[in-house]
Amino acid sequence: MSNDHRPPLLLSRLDVERIEALLESPSSKSLNTSALQDELARAEVLAPGDMPADVITMNSTAFVRLEDGELGNHEHELTLVYPRDADGSADKVSILAPVGSALLGLRVGDAIDWPMPGGRNARLHVLAIRYQPESAGELHR
Repeated sequence: MSNDHRPPLLLSRLDVERIEALLESPSSKSLNTSALQDELARAEVLAPGDMPADVITMNSTAFVRLEDGELGNHEHELTLVYPRDADGSADKVSILAPVGSALLGLRVGDAIDWPMPGGRNARLHVLAIRYQPESAGELHR
């Protein structure tokens, strides 16, 4: 995926610090985290209190539409979580999962192309944010 097609990212300093610590942990060493590291490197980092309410941050719940030419369009509500909070339910996405890395820092209205099994691509659109800790005043969650 070329950098030209990726929307700019806004990340909370608290999220970046926690994700960097997670990436340095022994349990993450065996995972391919290069895409997530690339996202962190290209992001604009803001103080949690300065985070716009339309940005997906850690523990945010977003309403997204997956446009897959083969399977049609599907809308999902997803919560972006740290691995310890990923309980296997379809609505919780770990930051270490490829789609989790892709969601972090996107804004309502943003869309990204997403590789799917079998070599095809889907497009992921952020339709709404149902909950964001920063806009709820939970700046140190």
